[in-house]
Amino acid sequence: MLSRSLDKAREAYEKRSVERTRQAHDRDRQEALEEHRQEQGRYVKSLIYGGLDGIITTFAVVAGVAGASLSASVVLILGLANLIADGLSMAVGDYLSTKAENEYARAERDRERWEVEHYPEGERREMVELYMDKGIDRGDAETVTGILSRHPDAWVSIMMVEELGIVESEESPLRNALVTFVSFAVFGFVPLLAYIVFRFVPALQGQSFWVSSVLTALTLFALGALKVRITARRWLASGLEMLLVGGLAAAAAYGIGRALAGLA
Repeated sequence: MLSRSLDKAREAYEKRSVERTRQAHDRDRQEALEEHRQEQGRYVKSLIYGGLDGIITTFAVVAGVAGASLSASVVLILGLANLIADGLSMAVGDYLSTKAENEYARAERDRERWEVEHYPEGERREMVELYMDKGIDRGDAETVTGILSRHPDAWVSIMMVEELGIVESEESPLRNALVTFVSFAVFGFVPLLAYIVFRFVPALQGQSFWVSSVLTALTLFALGALKVRITARRWLASGLEMLLVGGLAAAAAYGIGRALAGLA
């Protein structure tokens, strides 16, 4: 486990603060161990991208139906059907892809370990070549390789990254799938909220689409801003980017709905 606080190190880098970088590295090791045990943040990717896909696809349905001037009942039927069907599809896809990645990584680690045990000289030669490709001279590369080869677990882990480009993950396929589905369903429900509420207020039903648009825009911006936890970009630019992308998708759906309104 690292004694560095990665979150604090990122903050220090963003502010280009050497002092904060030093503080991020010089903290108590036990504090670092406790932080690394925490699972928060592990499923942020599934949360954000499940939510983004949910709100964009559901609002695309809403915009398309509104463009075709169909009734609010049609919006709710298609929107809720999309919410369940696409949410399950996303969750299953996330589960299968995470499971496949984990199985592939385990299989490659087993193979790499077998090669280290049965043909160590070949693996040492590969490691020397890998370090030389990075600009390390042969003498130093052989020295580093000689040290690492005395520690089989570390040796295999390094070969997984350096030779195969595989960064192993402890993500749970089932938890990833659940986070994706719940995020998709919760955020995808936002564009439908105005239609459900205004269904009980007949005088405001004509404003459902515009209120839904505003709620969706605000949520898209918030999710785009939250995405910086993964991308480390500026929250304002990330939020505006997601708002633009979602707006283009909605505009396209609305335009298609208008163009095909005569078929309804």
